[in-house]
Amino acid sequence: MIAIPQTIEETEALLAGGNYVADRALATTLFLSLRMGRPLFLEGEAGVGKTEIAKVLAAGLDRRLIRLQCYEGLDVSSAVYEWNYSRQMIEIRLAEAAGDVEKDRLAGNLFNEEFLIERPLLQSLRSDERGPPVLLIDELDRTDEPFEAFLLEILSDFQISIPEIGTLRAEQPPLVIITSNRTREIHDALKRRCLYHWVDFPAAERELAIVRQKLPGIAEALQLQLVAFVQKLREQDLFKLPGIAETLDWADALVQLDQVSLDTEAVDNTLGALLKYQDDIARIRGAEAARILEEVKLELSTNKVVNA
Repeated sequence: MIAIPQTIEETEALLAGGNYVADRALATTLFLSLRMGRPLFLEGEAGVGKTEIAKVLAAGLDRRLIRLQCYEGLDVSSAVYEWNYSRQMIEIRLAEAAGDVEKDRLAGNLFNEEFLIERPLLQSLRSDERGPPVLLIDELDRTDEPFEAFLLEILSDFQISIPEIGTLRAEQPPLVIITSNRTREIHDALKRRCLYHWVDFPAAERELAIVRQKLPGIAEALQLQLVAFVQKLREQDLFKLPGIAETLDWADALVQLDQVSLDTEAVDNTLGALLKYQDDIARIRGAEAARILEEVKLELSTNKVVNA
């Protein structure tokens, strides 16, 4: 079993080993979450790399990654457990055929762990030889508030109460990462059980480092131009600002087109990799894209954008 990092520097190294470029504040919060055994609550715009942290953590520690993707209407049967009704019906039919239909004993046989279908939250309480798993509760803000209340027992005591069986507890608590895109506020009672970090859009230097890490073969001029262009786009009044995920998609698209630098035609033709709403694309395409690109090239030529 790979031990959790013992220092902030080791935490930074673990993230870097998974090609994740983290700032010191994020590495510190993750380190404290691991050391203190507290869930880590990550908020930020979509596409800034919140989910990736859980994936890198699981890979770096060689732990099982259990992901609960949240959505409106998520309930206990989908998130925690449900009974295998088809197997129970088969068991009842077999008991009837054998003439063994004593109700109390049959009910006891039907409602045990053999007939339990474990969903992500219950699975996360099970350790294996590699150690406690990483539990990713992704986009919690998409669920309904009653589901948050259900999570409190799990995040407080790492246990789940099943009426027919009793309380199931984790021998070792899972490593919990919770993400939210902040489409609604999460209740304070849940936040109090977590360490909190806001994952912001990266500054130009860090975004450039991420692009270089993920796409090492990209032309130097193109790296600088596209990062500077995206940084300026985030200053615009758009419906959905591009995250680092969109930056990487756009960079990859430009590489596939054999671009070694940006021009207005390339920008106009590939905006769909960067912006995800037609109104935003229509606003930027054409004269505005040309204006931003001219500004980017001027600033780069006068060294106003740092070549990290």
